[in-house]
Amino acid sequence: MTETTALHHLHDATADLDPPLAALDLSRLDANAADLRRRANGVAIRVASKSVRCRAVLERVLGTDLTAADGFAGIMAYSLREAIWLARLGARDILLGYPTLDRAALAELAGAPTLLRSITLMIDDVAQLELARAALGTDTVHPRVCLDVDASLRIGPLHLGVRRSPIRTPGEAAVLATQARTRGFEVVGVMTYEAQIAGLPDNNPAVRVVKRLSAAEIARRRTQVLDAVRMVTGPLEIVNSGGTGSIEVSISDPDVTEVTAGSGLYVPTLFDHYRSFTPRPALFFATPVLRKPTPSIATVFAGGYIASGPTGPSRVPLPVWPAGLTLLGAEGAGEVQTPLAGGSELEIGDRVWFRHAKAGELCERFAEIHLVDDSGTRTTVPTYRGEGQCFG
Repeated sequence: MTETTALHHLHDATADLDPPLAALDLSRLDANAADLRRRANGVAIRVASKSVRCRAVLERVLGTDLTAADGFAGIMAYSLREAIWLARLGARDILLGYPTLDRAALAELAGAPTLLRSITLMIDDVAQLELARAALGTDTVHPRVCLDVDASLRIGPLHLGVRRSPIRTPGEAAVLATQARTRGFEVVGVMTYEAQIAGLPDNNPAVRVVKRLSAAEIARRRTQVLDAVRMVTGPLEIVNSGGTGSIEVSISDPDVTEVTAGSGLYVPTLFDHYRSFTPRPALFFATPVLRKPTPSIATVFAGGYIASGPTGPSRVPLPVWPAGLTLLGAEGAGEVQTPLAGGSELEIGDRVWFRHAKAGELCERFAEIHLVDDSGTRTTVPTYRGEGQCFG
């Protein structure tokens, strides 16, 4: 099914609804999930919840218990409150992708054995351990923790990658593992997220060179880090790596026990230019034409759903149907209205379909998603926001 065919399919299935609305093509979602499994080649895929933000979609991929199904195993949550919510819904393998200092959530974690077994905290600093232990309110519980190790590429003064963990060397990782154990935490894993590999399109030759250099460097350093940490902890349950754009690189290391992916399920515009997989955009949003300031410009309601990251053209929503529409350089995508050039064929009341630049962030704009299957049957499910959940 081509993108145009998919949009006709979604358009027809939601014709009786008033936009703005978000719709997800289930056949494309399933095909994307299958492609992630193919690329992972038997290595478990942990689902990044921030790139999904819809419980029904998480259940479709991980099963109704939100834990594991058909090559997908576990959730990478972005908030401890989110992890607790998901664990109380049945999820039993949740790794936080980021440190937490939420005192109320940590106290709740300490008081529930099921939560302690189901949730693994992320750390990269002794200060986090100190604050977490104080918030837990007891020395008798032993939360599971994973060490976040910096996976950026450094060439002289040049830093390629994101600014995340201060832990980089085997010695630093071993010290943090020792400090965690001394404070009563159970060290169960190590994570290395190579954002400069996973998050950059590989259609540029220079980028491909950087990715090869980075992959070789982190593979060598990860082995050394793991050896150092295991000297402190013994065997590790979790060696997590990668993202949607770097699965093949991550699974080439036999030490890696799992890869993380989430954006590859919806496939937003930031993933349009990868050679390692064929993008099948699955999640779209539609909004109505409200006015025609000129015969060739159509102005739609809202639409200014700007993605996080460096501001610029890559972070704005992309009008994709009808074809030929473009944002105006002087106005862009607006808070309450968005003018589009190329709209001579559009009339007031018509519907325009867009794609978002990132995956789960669109769900913060809508309380529900309309799931549409091959037969055109529509099922409406709540997003996190629709369930009254806001985790930041």
